[in-house]
Order: sequence, then C-alpha cells, then structure tokens
Amino acid sequence: MNPAEIISNAKASGRRSLDEASGKRLLDAYDIVVPASTTVDGPDGLDTALAGLTPPFAVKVMSPDILHKSDAGGVAIGMANTAAVEEAIRAMQSAPAIRDSRVDGFLVEEMAPAGQEIVIGAIREPQFGPMIMVGLGGVFVEVLADVAFRLCPITEGDARAMLGELRGVALLRGARGHDAVSEDAIVEALLRIGGADGLLMAHGGAIEELDINPLIVSADRAVAVDARFILADDEPLPETAALADPSAVFKPLFEPETIAVVGASSTGTTIGNTFIDRLRETGYSGAIYPIHPTAESIAGLPAYPSLGETPEPVDYAFIAVGADRVPPMLRAANGRLGFAQVISAGFGEVAAGKALQDELVAAGREGGCRVIGPNCLGLHTPRGRVSFAKGASMEAGSVGIISQSGGLGTDIIRRGQIRGIRYSGLLTVGNSADIGPNDLLDFYLADPATTVIGLYLEDAKDGRRFARILGTADKPIVILKGGRTAEGQAAAASHTGSLAGDDRVWDALAAQTGCVLTETLDDFLETLLAFQMLGTRAERPTERVVLFGNGGGTSVLATDYFAKLGLAINPLDDATFATLDALNLPPGTSVVNPIDTPVATLQTEEGKVAEKILDAIYASGEADAVVMHLNLASFQGRGPIDPLDNLIQAALRTQERYPGQAHFMLVLRSDGEAALDDIKRKYRTRANAAGIPVYDELANAARALRSVAMLEQFRANR
Repeated sequence: MNPAEIISNAKASGRRSLDEASGKRLLDAYDIVVPASTTVDGPDGLDTALAGLTPPFAVKVMSPDILHKSDAGGVAIGMANTAAVEEAIRAMQSAPAIRDSRVDGFLVEEMAPAGQEIVIGAIREPQFGPMIMVGLGGVFVEVLADVAFRLCPITEGDARAMLGELRGVALLRGARGHDAVSEDAIVEALLRIGGADGLLMAHGGAIEELDINPLIVSADRAVAVDARFILADDEPLPETAALADPSAVFKPLFEPETIAVVGASSTGTTIGNTFIDRLRETGYSGAIYPIHPTAESIAGLPAYPSLGETPEPVDYAFIAVGADRVPPMLRAANGRLGFAQVISAGFGEVAAGKALQDELVAAGREGGCRVIGPNCLGLHTPRGRVSFAKGASMEAGSVGIISQSGGLGTDIIRRGQIRGIRYSGLLTVGNSADIGPNDLLDFYLADPATTVIGLYLEDAKDGRRFARILGTADKPIVILKGGRTAEGQAAAASHTGSLAGDDRVWDALAAQTGCVLTETLDDFLETLLAFQMLGTRAERPTERVVLFGNGGGTSVLATDYFAKLGLAINPLDDATFATLDALNLPPGTSVVNPIDTPVATLQTEEGKVAEKILDAIYASGEADAVVMHLNLASFQGRGPIDPLDNLIQAALRTQERYPGQAHFMLVLRSDGEAALDDIKRKYRTRANAAGIPVYDELANAARALRSVAMLEQFRANR
C-alpha cells in the first residue's frame, strides 16, 4: 500500500488518526527505520505470529479512541518471550480505558537498541503549512521544551542548525558520560520527514500533527519507536499566484497621475476633505477628482457623480464612505480605476462584515480595479508626492513599508523621519482583502528605489508564499509582528502541537530566511535606520566593536550589553594601543576598549583629535564597527569650543580613507533638557545627511547593530 492509500483509507474509514502500524508503514515508505513488527487480534496464536521476530518485545494497543496509549495502560515493554506478550495483551484487554474502547488489534514489535531518545514532530501551521520540530526526549521536551522548529521544506543546513540550537546538544556528542550518537542519522531522518522530497512536502496537507516520540538514536542509526499521526480535516488553501510584473502593476499606485477622493463633503470637513488638504500640502501635481452624487464642486475642485464619469481614468481612489456604499461605487468604475484604497471599516474585521468584504473584492473585479484595505488609512509615496500623514516629508528615500495598521503607519512615517529614515513608499493594507503584504513585498524587492523593507504584520495571510518570498529576498527585511505571544494550543493532541506557538513560527522563519524580527516600534525604526545607512557586508560579518566616547560608567554598562548581544568589545591590539598611547592624550583618557575620552580630550584641537583616534582604530583593521557616544550634557559650561561638528566630520574623513572598513554609528545622549534636545536634533540632522545613523542610547545602537550582524552572518553562511 502506498503512502497516499494509507492516508486515504484511514480517512475513508472515518479515522482522525493513523493506527501505529499504519503510521510506521508510512514512515517506512520514506526510509525511516522502524522496528520489525506484526499485528495480532489478541493473545491467541502468538507462536506463529511472532515467528520471525527477535525478543525482547514491546506491545501496544491500537485503537482509534485512544491517542495516549501509555495513559490508558496500552503499552508494555521488555517482553522476553511469547508467554509474556500473551500476558501483557490480556492485561490490556481488561484495562477499563481499553475495555470500553474500539480496539483494532495489538502491535508487537522488536525492542529498539539502547540510545539517546529524540523527538521529531510536525504540525500543519495554519498560515505557513508544514513545520517540523526536533528535540531531545524525556525531561528535555516534557519540562524544558528544549526544541527547535523550521518551516518545510528544510535543507541539510537547516537540520544541523536545529540540532545546534538545542540546549542539550552536548549530550548527543558524549557529554557527562553519555555515549555519542549519530547526528548524521538524526539529520537524515529530519530530511526524510521535512526535506524537499520528504513525507511532509508530499502529504503535509493531509497531516495535522505528527510525533515520532521517541526516535532512538545510537552510534550508527536512528529507529522510530513510536509514531502518532493526526489527520487534517481539510486540505490547505492553494498558494496565491504572484503578480507577473509587480513594478509595472504598482507604478500607477506609487506614482499616480490622477486621484479620486470619495467621501469629501461640500459643506463640512471629513477625512476625504482632509486628504485633499494633504495632497495640496505635499505638492501633488496630478488631477484630483472629488466624487459626490450631487455636489458640483468640493474644495474648489469640480466634483463628479461616480468613479466612471471622471474626465480621465483614475490611477488611485481614496474611499471613505459607509461600508455598504463602497461595492456599488467600485462596480460603477467600469474599468476606469486602477486601485481603490478603502479607508472605511465594517468589513472582515468584524464577523458581520465578512460577507460584505467578499462582495467588496468581487465588486472591484467587476469594476476593473484592485482593492487596498479595507479598514486602513492610506498611502505615503514621496515619488508620487502623496501622503495621508500630516507633515510627512516628501524627500524620497530607500525604505519601503507595508503596514497592516493604519495608525501605526502614521507613527512609522512621523517618528521614522525624525530619526532620519526616508521612505520609498508606505502602504497601509488593513484587512488585505485583495492586495496584501505578499504583493507589496514582490514590488519592493523588484523596485530599484527600495533597498530596505519593513513590515508591520498581524497575520501572514498566505504564509507559504510569504516564506518563499523571504527565502529568496536579496534586500534586508525587518518585521514588527503583532500577536506573537498568543496562547499556545493547550489542547493539542501531540507534544509538537502544544509546543508550536505562534512565536516559534516566526523564530523559525527568521532563522531560515534571514529576516529580522523586532519587538517594539522603536527597535523596528532603529533597525531600519541601520540598514538604510550602513548596508550589509556578508564578506565580513560584524563581530568586533570599538566603543569610543565620554562617560566611563556608560561605557562599562554598554560593554556588558553589547557582549550579551554577541558583539565583542575586545581589547585593542598592542600596535593600536601603542599608537593611541603615543598621542599623549589628556589625563583621564583610557585607550583600551572602550576608549574613554573625557570632554577635555574631545575638545583637544577643537575636536580634531578624534580623527587621530579613529584613524588608529580603522588602520588596525580590527574593528568591524565603531560606535561613538557623546553625553551632550557634559559639554555644557565647558568653554566656548563645540567639538561636535568636528567629531562628525572626523568620522566622515576617516571612513573615506578606509572605505568599507567598519560600520560607524553615533549615539547622542541627553537628559531631556530642552536646550540639549535642540542640540541633539541639530547634530542628528547633520549626521544623517552625512549617512551616519544616530541613536539616543547605546543599548538602542547595540540592538540595531546586532540585527545588521545577524543578517551579515546569515548571508555569509548561505
């Protein structure tokens, strides 16, 4: 019987799970070693049934009503002969939980040789499809949850990385008196389950959960001793199709020549009127067509009764009217509208609106347009001079954003531009009923104006396509994920299901694709800033960092924090130390690493001494990154010399002399006093203009630099 027949026969008989014998036949079909076995109906005739098997034996009940056989008294091990097997089966038949259940028979199999217990499991993750897990057995999985996950298909590199993530991996290698076991055998089993040609890629849509617990691994092989397959009730939805030419498709959206506004009033102020004001503020030069059933003009512009009656076809429509009024409007566009951004709420985000959302998408298709949203805020595109956010900069940049939250989109624009981030575009997609994050990802990856991509997501919609896009991305992708701490599946039928929370999925996604996960809006923005200004160097991943600035205690705390994040603050080599020592810097200066320079030192030569210090650091070739930190309060009342601009210029000249030698970041610290904050804003602007990312605290810079280092290391390993 082939694997598909094993699964289909079980489903045809009304089973939600495979019996263990069928499950092991399925594993055997994919060359997973299973114990030699036979099935019997009861305790009679065992001499003939066990004739080809070698004791000791294990006996297990097979019942569609019993998932946890041990709890029901349905497992016996170490049976030395036929008589012991007979006794074990009779005992099971009399156990209350088994006596009251349907019993298909009893599986009798040879005991596996001693070895290390491993758990291999899988679930069909709702958004991403099959996801595989590995962990050490016993207390490691039961209590410590010492497991690692990856999305399928996995590669050999993924499998080995999973083992490397286990806290108990040393036990596989012979630690604390344990015999070393074959990691190659575990990797082979993982690939046969979750690899490109593995069981899950062929049949994962039909399997809800899988537990091989334990897989007993010895020095030369791995044997699947127990296997549990929970079957899925339905087949997963097919992966959505990618756009043929995303650059061409989205050009009219990000560079619209004509815009319609639905929902502006001729007598009051609505969100539609506000959007017209925004278009005038940003200097939008294209045609603006207010749509109103009766008004002749709105905000000094001629109004038109429908989207199908404007003088020219419309590239982009901003729609903010009652939800039930939107589908008829889209149908009336009659093929003359490209994109409809539906700001209105009352669709799929509430149960009562799901049918209306389906109608909205269908109406868009009938009217010849694509729908963005609903339940969103709008578009920000400096290249098209359009923004829904007041005060948004129209300076074109290289950071492309996709946000499932409209309000957070406003924060990303305004708070990001204060930090120095400049955007190639930002689109709030809301419910993503039609156009979704995957479509925009394809666009930004193809867009020459975009070098860094950021996403705020609450769900991935078509997770399989999303993971595939991320896996082939050649640009840094930073994700701020909402809802990562949702409660796990407490009632899951397998260990794997109970351990595979939403957080595990995203961690696996990051490990496999190199995307960067952030936990707060500040970290999200500051990581985007780092990628925008620093870029990445796969040929030399960042590991060694030099801290240079004023504030001894600050440097000590920063050293601890950088080290905690895996960024080494190592002492400088002897030659560099000697070069710095020869500068005869003022008393109180420390030229180890961190390089601690009091204000008096930084004011030496009007701040130009910093260039000599930086030159020595860069010339050594020992630093992968240099982080300069300045406590602005320390400069107050310390004489007429303001060295800050000279310090920035020194950093620029040094980097020009040593191109690509080390990333450079600037930390400007203040105590919140208004005058200091004004100074910080001034120098942040100057540094940003020079391509230097500026951070408020060393910890913020450390987290952003760690993200850069992680992506560099991922690309180096790939």
